Parts: sequence; structure tokens; C-alpha cells
Amino acid sequence: MRFSWSYSQNTGPGRLSFRRFVSGLFAGATLAVSLPGVAVAQGAAGLPASPGGWQLCNQTSYVVEAATGRFEGQGVTVEGWTRLRPGACEVALDGPLEPGVHYLFGRSSSAHRGGRKVWGGDNAYCVDTTGSFSVESPSQCALMGLSSRKFRPILIEEAGAWTTSFTELEDYDLETAAAAGVQRLLNEADVYEGRIDGYIGRNTRGAIRTFLNENELSAETSDAELVDVLEQIAREKGREVGLTLCNRTHERIWAAIARRKGEGWESRGWWQLESGGCARAIDDALLNAPHFVFAEMETSDGPRHLKGASDLFCVSRGRFAITGREDCEASAYRTVEFKGTVPAAEGKLTYEFFERDFDEAES
Repeated sequence: MRFSWSYSQNTGPGRLSFRRFVSGLFAGATLAVSLPGVAVAQGAAGLPASPGGWQLCNQTSYVVEAATGRFEGQGVTVEGWTRLRPGACEVALDGPLEPGVHYLFGRSSSAHRGGRKVWGGDNAYCVDTTGSFSVESPSQCALMGLSSRKFRPILIEEAGAWTTSFTELEDYDLETAAAAGVQRLLNEADVYEGRIDGYIGRNTRGAIRTFLNENELSAETSDAELVDVLEQIAREKGREVGLTLCNRTHERIWAAIARRKGEGWESRGWWQLESGGCARAIDDALLNAPHFVFAEMETSDGPRHLKGASDLFCVSRGRFAITGREDCEASAYRTVEFKGTVPAAEGKLTYEFFERDFDEAES
């Protein structure tokens, strides 16, 4: 999926709510219900007025976690994470603002399937991927136990208030993003199989009704509470299946995976695994068949590769998702050797990389 950005200065109040809709389910409502609109002033393209400071709005169907960077003193101070429900806006940096270049990075919640979606750019700064943080970004992230992420520069032109939106390929406004976000989370909580289109129809209403009943939630459940509970349950569901890669060495590892996909093959990468770290490479239930892994360990003596790797797949220098495994070089990819795993058990597999699994460094 391709993602884009938008930003604007704007005014106008707005609020999205599922409460009236949820209550209608239990009042015997049978007609399609549309979400309340967003009032906008001065042609602000559907975004509410910033109450002051740097406001971030989420016009996607994902729960987004954002980190911001700003020049302070002799360096850039980076802070995170600001959580944005689909269709919601939050102030990430209080005003007054210093007009000029700021930086922004976003990632989808780990509750979502299909790997984390990233909104970024080319400017690398340090973040703490595990929790809230505020740091004057050092030159070497790993020395402070941090990870490097690539931020996008955002030019803020007003000291009073500025708004930046996260968007995706589908052209959602805040209203339809909120609805699409609920549909996506219902799907990931395994209670909805319909389209993720931002429109509340019969299937979506039925899924919400089922979800509320099964989890003993009130008809007065608010929009925010509904999203929060859905996200929590989707995250718990995700832990029950999928492929997790773990680094049990003392060095950094770059990893990729490959698997049969439909009638063909697929390879994906890269996952940067710090010593002791893990990453979920596949969020869906695995087939009861071998999957394949590639790993390169960084050492002061040079890279080290997995022993016993012999299955050929395509990789790219940057992040990639490649369909097929033949004629890699003809498509400007590179052919490398992957290693087969044991078959997954009940849709789940954890693959651990140990020092003994790697050849000696290349001379």
C-alpha cells in the first residue's frame, strides 16, 4: 500500500462519534446509519482547527503512533509516541511553535496485521521503539539502546498553530477514516469479513453488535472506547499466530523471510534485529509448511551468514516485498540463499538466530 502526506493550516470545529450509531443498534435500527459530518470553516479540507501547537490528524484506517522532531539548542530533540485513533486529531507539540523545519515519523499500531506501515522520509533520528521517550538525538542510536528511524521534514510556517495529516492511498476524510478504522479493527478481531471502505452498512453494524455482545460492552460505548478495546483484542489475536524473528546473538542482524503465497512465492525484508530483540515478520496464521529465512550478522570483521542456507530467493537493497523467485537480477534484485524453517505449529512459529547458526565472517 502506498502512503502519502498532507498538511494545512485551518480552522473549524469537528467531532466524530459512534455512540449514537451504537445505541441505534439496540433500538432496533434497520436503516443504514451515516456518521455525523465535520464542520469546517475557511476551506480547510475537512480538518478541525488546531487548539494551538502542532496538531496531527489521522486520515487513515490505521491506529497511528507518531514521533516528532524539532531543533533545540545544537541538535534535534525527538519525542514520541503520540497515539492517533483513525479519524482523530491530537496535539503532539504544544505552542508557541518555532516556525521552520520540524520532523515527523509515523508507524501503524502493532495490532494491525500485515506488518507495520510506516510514514517517513530520509532524515534519520533515534527513537525508543518500546515506549514513550524524549531525547536529543545522538549520532549513534545503538549506544543509548535506541533505534534509528527515518523522519520526513515538515515546514511549519505559523507560530500559533499548524496541522499535519497522515493519509493513505484511499482518500478518506476524518469521518470515513474513523469508520474504516473500526472496520479494519473488527476484521483483525475476527468478527468482520466485509469491505474496509469507510461506510457503515449492514455487515459492519452486525459485526459491531456481535462484538459488543461478546465482550459485554454497553450500547453507550463511545467511539474512543470502541477503538481502544478493538485494538487490544486485535493485538491479543495477533499474538496467537504468525512468524516472529528473534536475535539471540550479541550483534545486530538484518533479516528477511520468504514463503509460498498463493500459487507463487514471496520474499520480504528487511527487519533490523538488535541483540536480544524480536520482530513480527508475519501477522497472519501460517500454513503448515516450511517458511524460509535469510539473515546477515554485522560484526567488526565483516558480515556473517546463516549456515545451511540453500534455497534461492530475491532481495533488494532497501525494504522490499517481491513476488516470484526467478530472474532476480533481471528485475534489479539480488539472488541470495535462504534457509528453511520447521513447519509452523497451529499457525505460529518463532525463529531464533543464535551465534552457532552463522558462518565465520568473510575475509
